[in-house]
Amino acid sequence: MAKLKFRPLHDRVVVRRVEADTKTAGGIIIPDSAQEKPAEGEIVSVGSGARDEAGKLVPLDVKEGDRILFGKWSGTEVKIGGEDLLIMKESDIMGVIG
Repeated sequence: MAKLKFRPLHDRVVVRRVEADTKTAGGIIIPDSAQEKPAEGEIVSVGSGARDEAGKLVPLDVKEGDRILFGKWSGTEVKIGGEDLLIMKESDIMGVIG
């Protein structure tokens, strides 16, 4: 994929959702209408960081390429370059996978 031409500001990150499984462990196919949106994604772009009370830049703990878990209602859905992405604050991220 081409480099994303969008840079989030401050402590925000741009996330691409990881596709959900369309089958259960038993092999049953789940229709699109019954699937939940996955709460797992890959970070596409990160901001420069937040500022503390003294005005010092505090870098983010996550980086591009990290696989993350986030809350079900986290972020704002946007379409950038024809791709559906999420923009969220670093504080909405629950953790990094692997």
